[in-house]
Amino acid sequence: MVKALFNGTVVAETEDYEVVEGNIYFPSESIKREYFSDSGLHTNCPWKGLARYYSVKVDGQEARDVAWYYPTPSDAAANIKGHVAFYPLVTIEG
Repeated sequence: MVKALFNGTVVAETEDYEVVEGNIYFPSESIKREYFSDSGLHTNCPWKGLARYYSVKVDGQEARDVAWYYPTPSDAAANIKGHVAFYPLVTIEG
């Protein structure tokens, strides 16, 4: 089981995940949606495609643009479709 924690709270947990470039990608159904909001940020990865971002807020503390996902990843990154990864402000355990 891996867990993503922010401000001492588990914001995602799963036993089924993907690892790409050292980042753990959690299935989108494993994130606790009440802590997430769309941030509006978009970036482009040359081999994975267009990324969108979430901000995470727990007990009044917010980390903007701290989680990302690829709504329609390239064929080379198809294994992370429907998955979310986190920047180090969110602690990964497990």
